[in-house]
Amino acid sequence: MAAKRIYPIFLTHVGCPFRCVYCNQNTVVSGPHDRMMAAPLLDRFTTDLAALAAEAMRSGLAGQVALYGGTFTAVPREQLQLMLDKVSPHVAVGVFTGVRFSTRPDCMGKDIRRLLADYPIETIELGVQALHDEVLVASRRGYTSLHVRRAAEAVRRGGWELGIQLMPGLPGDTRERFAETVSRTIELRPDFVRLYPTLVLTGTVLAQWYSKKAYRPITLEEAIGWCADAYERFVRADIKVVRMGLHADPALQAPGAIVAGPYHPAFGYLVKVHWWRRQVDGALANEQFTDGKTLLVKVAQRRLSEAGGPQRANPGYWMKRWGFTAVRLAGEATFADHQLEVRCI
Repeated sequence: MAAKRIYPIFLTHVGCPFRCVYCNQNTVVSGPHDRMMAAPLLDRFTTDLAALAAEAMRSGLAGQVALYGGTFTAVPREQLQLMLDKVSPHVAVGVFTGVRFSTRPDCMGKDIRRLLADYPIETIELGVQALHDEVLVASRRGYTSLHVRRAAEAVRRGGWELGIQLMPGLPGDTRERFAETVSRTIELRPDFVRLYPTLVLTGTVLAQWYSKKAYRPITLEEAIGWCADAYERFVRADIKVVRMGLHADPALQAPGAIVAGPYHPAFGYLVKVHWWRRQVDGALANEQFTDGKTLLVKVAQRRLSEAGGPQRANPGYWMKRWGFTAVRLAGEATFADHQLEVRCI
């Protein structure tokens, strides 16, 4: 799946049937929220769309208009149609390639699917978060794994690209339950997934539960381990992981915005560092004599930083664990993203 240029419009909490226990979108995304929310939705949308269209025409780079935040398919029908009516002419003349949006799995009914079929929708991301019913109940999501499966099948039937967002570490979640979520996600065959470890954000129900010791977020180490497991399985299933961890927005990094939880501005990088460590360990598992030798690790040129880790943490780890006197990392221009060659010399 080729990367797409994204032109985002943030519809903060718009269409959401209720506020999820973990959600405070004003904390996640920077912007003049008071001014934005005071203006009528269509006025805000029209202003943002015009600015993005001008940017796309200046750059000459067509891409998708992405409607982020909120629950797009739960927006009142008239407003939803008006927004899509405003985007469609820009798609028709090639300024944008189409529309992508995110929504809840229980907001993809037949009526909305029929409406969407008349517009240039390309990608639909389902905010699944978990596919274990006990986790969904504990997290007050308001739907079951059956709703998720039906929604995913509906997106497929509509001919749209399917994305699935998961949140390891929700209330009621465990490493084993998240592994089940990953298994069930693979069965749905999405085109891509996003992994967002659960954070305790200020102003949320989850923050109240945390203060009362009714919820314990997973640690950063746990989150890296869980997501490295998931990343490995998605790679093997040929499902692209397009993001791990929230974008390091200034609003998210403001003092007090994150009450607790496994936040790191380079979370996805750390997961991939851990994943490469595991791959090399697996390749060395059958090596009988490594003490005193040099380890040669070849990966794709663009993956050298991930394979080495911060301050070459992985070579130091391999030397300590396996007794190597030195570790050489080499980048190969012709290697695929996850291709690996390991030699003891």
